[in-house]
Amino acid sequence: MGCCSSAAQSSKREWKPLEDHSCTDVPWLLLFILFCIGMGFICGFSIATGAAARLLSGYDSYGNICGQKNVKVEGIVNSGLDLTHKKYVFFLDPCNIDLVHQKIKSIALCVSACPRKELKTLADIQKFAETNGSTLCSYELQPSEYTTDPRAAKLCPKYPVPESAPIPFFHRCAPVNISCYAKFAEALITFVSDSSVLHRLISGVMTSKEIIMGLCLLSLVLSMILMVIIRYISRVLVWILTILVILGSLGGTGVLWWLYAKQRMSAGALETQIAKDNLQALLIYAIAATVFTVVLFLIMLIMRKRVALTIALFHVAGKVFIHLPLLVFQPFWTFFVLILFWTYWITVLLFLGTTGSPVPNEEGFVEFRMAGPLKYMWWYHVVGLIWISEFILACQQMTVAGAVVTYYFTREKRNLPFTPILASVNRLVCYHLGTVAKGSFIITIVKIPRMILMYIHTQLKGKENACARCMLKACICCLWCLEKCLTYLNQNAYTATAINSTNFCTSAKDAFVILVENALRVAAINTVGDFMLFLGKVLIVCSTGLAGIMLLNYQRDYTIWVLPLIIVCLFAFLVAHCFLSIYEMVVDVLFLCFAIDTKYNDGSPGREFYMDKVLMEFVENSKKSMKEAGRGGGAEGRELKPMASGASSS
Repeated sequence: MGCCSSAAQSSKREWKPLEDHSCTDVPWLLLFILFCIGMGFICGFSIATGAAARLLSGYDSYGNICGQKNVKVEGIVNSGLDLTHKKYVFFLDPCNIDLVHQKIKSIALCVSACPRKELKTLADIQKFAETNGSTLCSYELQPSEYTTDPRAAKLCPKYPVPESAPIPFFHRCAPVNISCYAKFAEALITFVSDSSVLHRLISGVMTSKEIIMGLCLLSLVLSMILMVIIRYISRVLVWILTILVILGSLGGTGVLWWLYAKQRMSAGALETQIAKDNLQALLIYAIAATVFTVVLFLIMLIMRKRVALTIALFHVAGKVFIHLPLLVFQPFWTFFVLILFWTYWITVLLFLGTTGSPVPNEEGFVEFRMAGPLKYMWWYHVVGLIWISEFILACQQMTVAGAVVTYYFTREKRNLPFTPILASVNRLVCYHLGTVAKGSFIITIVKIPRMILMYIHTQLKGKENACARCMLKACICCLWCLEKCLTYLNQNAYTATAINSTNFCTSAKDAFVILVENALRVAAINTVGDFMLFLGKVLIVCSTGLAGIMLLNYQRDYTIWVLPLIIVCLFAFLVAHCFLSIYEMVVDVLFLCFAIDTKYNDGSPGREFYMDKVLMEFVENSKKSMKEAGRGGGAEGRELKPMASGASSS
């Protein structure tokens, strides 16, 4: 395949779309493989040192692994016990959570059964031990001593002991009642001064869980429907979205004010705190929706003259989805792979949390700690999370780019491969994994400093002076902007690699030159296109949120709305973003292909355009608009300047 060959590339070379394939950035692929081997070593090390058994079976405060015989730990009493018949970890005070060290601050014991009902007194705990054979107090106390020994107050669980059930596969007794989790969330959310508010929020989520799941499914269905609409009616999509968003914004705002006025008029009948909270939430939602609608109208008023410029690209993008229907399912595959990797990463992280040698702590209990350089393995693991996640996302970008490039530069669409997506995946695996590894690594080295600064800013919150806080936020903002710019450049570099099979640096340089030469069109088309796709996301979120308001309105007397509605809207936006980002990616790839086509071809024999007829009309209409606006001396004529001086119609 010529992977190891290298040749000097001239600064001026002809683009030959899809004519030549060669391996790119092989050293970076080797580096990425070595890095993944290191990730595998961390996983193997954590399993080999017994962390897997400690994670899955659980261990008590004395270093004993539940459900097996154990080895004595020097200097620790109650260690080295035979706990073959005690397979579950039980915490004497499961709700005492130490947020600083991210652990339950309680003595842990191995028991043979979790208490399936609430135990209110020591007598109940003693009866449970005698009936079920499960001793919930420390090992040195016998069940007969629970009510007589003065040490029982310290060595027995804090009562009332909540009803608990074992966590599947992890053998930990967890409280069934959510009040314990509410206290944990209450400790995390420090801005909630009234703890009863948080309890009502969580209760509202649990009460409305069926509605939340149904609304999340609705957002998924709406996203799929919108993708179908984009595929078949792309010519009128822009105007349909505009009208629907206007109606949706006005309708949602009107419904919110109507519900607020309706509940305000019946204010005398408000007796419950939940009803008062809902009235306040409705007022906040109504004001926010009004401000959002006004801002949206102003933006659409400013952008109205540029909307027509995106219709041609949207129409061609719709044709791409007709010829490449598997593109619609790209978010599913990517999300599935990411979930698999994240599950693996979290599992190994949990293994690392229990890896190491048993050492006594200041309280006389056992902790597992790693010594020497091995204790820094989790840093390597965190870098792996970012790099491999970015690698998976970059593989999606390269796959989509390769498929769209194949579509664009194939003159006879009947000659397209049977499955252009699979053909693109094959080219990616055979030739361009090194390029993807290099591009994702660049994003990683920008993202890591930003995350470190964000962590520092969080830790120093309230302690640093105003100047330091401003500088930290400025650095975080600059790194975020740099990351977004590099992500956009990377995507175009992948497109250039898919077209001409060049390495990452060459592709990035070529793509950057093309984008700079067409800066006005990049600003006009991409901005309007992204804005219209954003309107699609807003439409899905508004529709899902409106359905949520109508459904939750029937439970307003006993369910607080705030958290369920926020969860539903966030999920709807995430789903819409995943689906419409594919369409956005297709439009960006088509734009770069179009720019290259108009730069290196002029329609003459031997240099015919590859572009679709709709894009031909787009060029002609742009020229006419430029001439008409040019005679008027307006800014519109300057904006519609042709992409390349050599571009002409056939």
